[in-house]
Amino acid sequence: MVRRDGALSMPRDQIEAMQLEGIKKTVVSCYENVPFYKKSFDDAGFDPYALSSLDDLRHAPFVTKQDLRDNYPYGMLAVPLERVKEIHMSSGTTGVATLGAYTEYDLAFWGDCFERGIEFAGGGPKDIVQICYGYGLFTGGFGAHYGSLASGATTIPISAGNTERQIRVLREMGSTILCCTPSYAMHIADTAIAMGLDPARDFHLRAGIHGAEAFSDNFRRELERKLNYKVLDVYGLTETMGPGVAVECMEQSGLHIAEDHFYCEIIDPATGEVLPDGEWGELVVTTLDREASPVVRYRTRDITRIIPGECPCGRTHRRIDRLHGRTDDMLIIRGVNVFPSQIEQVMENFDEVSSWYQIELTTREHLDVVTLKAEVNPDFDFDSTGAIEALQRQIQAELKAALSVGVRVRLVEPMSLPRSEGKAKRVVDLRGENA
Repeated sequence: MVRRDGALSMPRDQIEAMQLEGIKKTVVSCYENVPFYKKSFDDAGFDPYALSSLDDLRHAPFVTKQDLRDNYPYGMLAVPLERVKEIHMSSGTTGVATLGAYTEYDLAFWGDCFERGIEFAGGGPKDIVQICYGYGLFTGGFGAHYGSLASGATTIPISAGNTERQIRVLREMGSTILCCTPSYAMHIADTAIAMGLDPARDFHLRAGIHGAEAFSDNFRRELERKLNYKVLDVYGLTETMGPGVAVECMEQSGLHIAEDHFYCEIIDPATGEVLPDGEWGELVVTTLDREASPVVRYRTRDITRIIPGECPCGRTHRRIDRLHGRTDDMLIIRGVNVFPSQIEQVMENFDEVSSWYQIELTTREHLDVVTLKAEVNPDFDFDSTGAIEALQRQIQAELKAALSVGVRVRLVEPMSLPRSEGKAKRVVDLRGENA
C-alpha cells in the first residue's frame, strides 16, 4: 500500500515540488536503464541530469505508441525482468501490442489510484463493488479489482459477459458500485428493462465508475436515469498504468489527475507546443514513480484540456476535462475534420433519439459518405413514416450546420444496433470495401 495521506489536498507548491523530484528520478532512470530513452534523449540534446524545473520537461522528446511497439516486448523495461510481478498488454488490434509491466510497488500504487475513485464515489468497506471490466491482459478488470480491495469493499470479480447473470448478481448480491464500460452499463440497464425489471427499484446501485471509452453528457444522464445512481468517469491507458490515472469526483466537473504519480501536459497535436490551462489539445503523460515501465512525455492521442481553477470538492489535484475524442479517431470527410463526439453533441438536442448510435463510412463515386444510424427512444412512433422522415431531415440539417459536411441520418428501432460487452464500436469504416 502506497497511500499518501493528505496527497489529494496538498497545496499546489508542495504538489509541484513532489512532481519535480519524481520527474528527475524518472528521466534519469529511463536514461540509465532503457536504451531507447538514452538514444532519444541524446538525439534531442536533452540532458536528464540538468532538469531543474517542471518547465524543463518540455525540452524532452515525446514517446509514442509506435515507439513502444518497436521495443516490444521487453525493450522499455527499466528494471530487471525478475522484479516484474505482472504484465498487461493492449489488444494489438491495430498493430503490435504495447506492454505494461508492474513491480510490486507499481501494483500497489495502481490499486491506490483506482481506490480514490471508489472513495470519490463515497465508497468503502461497507460497499459491494461489481467489476464487469474484462480480466486478463486488458488492464480494466485488474485495475478496478486492486482498487476495490484497497478500499476494503467486498469485491465481485464477475468480469464481462453473460449479461443476465450480471443482472441476477446485481439484484441478489446488493452491489452498490458498478465498474465497467459505460456502453456495457447501458446494455445491462436495457437488458434488465427488457426482462421486465425496473433497475432503479430492483438494483441497489449508488455509483458507477465507467471508463475505457468516451461518452457524452446525454449518455451519462440516460444511464443515471435508468440505473438511479451517479456516474463517474475514470481515465487510464495501458501505456501509463491502466484505469486510475484520473478519476471524476461527485461534482462531475472534471477528472482529478493522480498528480502524486503522474505529470500531465496538454500540447498542440500539430506543433507539439505546450498549451496553457483551459485550451483543448492532446494529453501527454509522464510517470513520476513507476518502476517497471516508466514513460516520459507519452503522447496519448486523447483530446482534453486542463480545467483551470480548483474543484468545488476542495481537492487540489488538477483536473482534465472529459475526453472529446482522439486524434486518431478523427474522421476526414471530404477534407473536413470531424470527431464522433461532435456528431453526438448534435444528437443531444433531440429527445426522440437515444444515446445509442453508429457511424458508418462508405464511398460512392469516389466520395466519402457518412451515415449516422441512431436508435429512436421506445416512446417514439417508429411506425409513422412521415415522423421518421421529418426527424431525419431535421437532424441532417443540424449536422450540416454544425460540421459543414453532409451526414445521412438513418433512424432505427430501439435495441437494433449491436451491443458489446466491452467497448462500443461507434465507427464502422467500410470505405475500403466499396471504393
